[in-house]
Amino acid sequence: MMQFQEGLPNAALGLLATLLVACGAKAPVTDVPPVPPLHTLPVGSAGDAGGQGWEGVVEAVRQAVISSQTTGRVSRLEADVNDHVAAGAVLARLTAVEQQAGAEAARAQLKSAEAMLVEAEARYRRLADLVARQLVSRADHDVARAARDSALAVRDAARAQVQQAEQQAAYTVVRAPYAGIVSARHVEADEVVVPGKPLFAFYSPAALRIEVQVPQSDAAALRAAPRAIVLFNDGQRIEAGAVTVYPSADPETHSVTVRVQLPAMNPAPQPGVTARVVFPAGKAEAPLRLPAAAVVQRGEVSAVYVVNGRDVSLRQLRLGERRGADVVVIAGLARGEQVATDPVAATRWLAQRRQAAGAKP
Repeated sequence: MMQFQEGLPNAALGLLATLLVACGAKAPVTDVPPVPPLHTLPVGSAGDAGGQGWEGVVEAVRQAVISSQTTGRVSRLEADVNDHVAAGAVLARLTAVEQQAGAEAARAQLKSAEAMLVEAEARYRRLADLVARQLVSRADHDVARAARDSALAVRDAARAQVQQAEQQAAYTVVRAPYAGIVSARHVEADEVVVPGKPLFAFYSPAALRIEVQVPQSDAAALRAAPRAIVLFNDGQRIEAGAVTVYPSADPETHSVTVRVQLPAMNPAPQPGVTARVVFPAGKAEAPLRLPAAAVVQRGEVSAVYVVNGRDVSLRQLRLGERRGADVVVIAGLARGEQVATDPVAATRWLAQRRQAAGAKP
């Protein structure tokens, strides 16, 4: 034990006692950063216009796959994906050597058949005059008439062959059936095609629709008030042009098909994109939603940091479909609960709070 020397001033003794107490105490924590505030938001509804909604897929009323009608090689492509083309515009050209040769041969056969018909017609008229003067038999007249009728049939068949050959030659120029947009191209330049080979996918953006399946219990309300609002993933919201509820239900799924006609839109949505169709006549409560950025994904497990005062906990959720930047919450949260907007910041917040709590004496 240290011995204090008599005669030391009282101030020196006080300083020495202070140093001894400091040596026995823990060093103050200086490397723990202060815990920042955690940003939260309340759990809200998906805003389904006060009604009930179902997911559907946009489809074009007029859409087609343009296939080759003849054999040939693609000599030139006049259109590509996303091109807006007018009705009758050229999309592609095929080589037409064989088709032109077939058309020329058919025209030559037609000329021969027409010449034979002229000869048979003249012979029939001569014999008809001789029969009237009783210079030839009635049998010879009948033979001449049969020859004339046969030549007439051959001429008509030759004309049909010419039309067919010319149509085959016309098939070497692929045209748009109506004004629209090229959605896909299935052929390349210099590729050999045969009848039935798909060349282009084509649709008209002027008429679009969505079909959704609704429970048969809701069909009567929708028939009474055929009105719908379409919500797109980009946030666009439009009133449907027309709503048609089918008169019968599917016996297997017990659902009724509802066709929703979209009005003219600029720009028009592309066929195949999903949208949510909300019927104000529905009485279901709008589902809960969260920003997708607030969800923590660990494999197949979805969770979120729930903030209750100074308590923060990670809670597992059951999620539904995505709607733009939000995701629908099926189970795991209640309306009005506070959740952390940034899962990474919430993890750091918990770590810093634990570190600060562990550093206390």
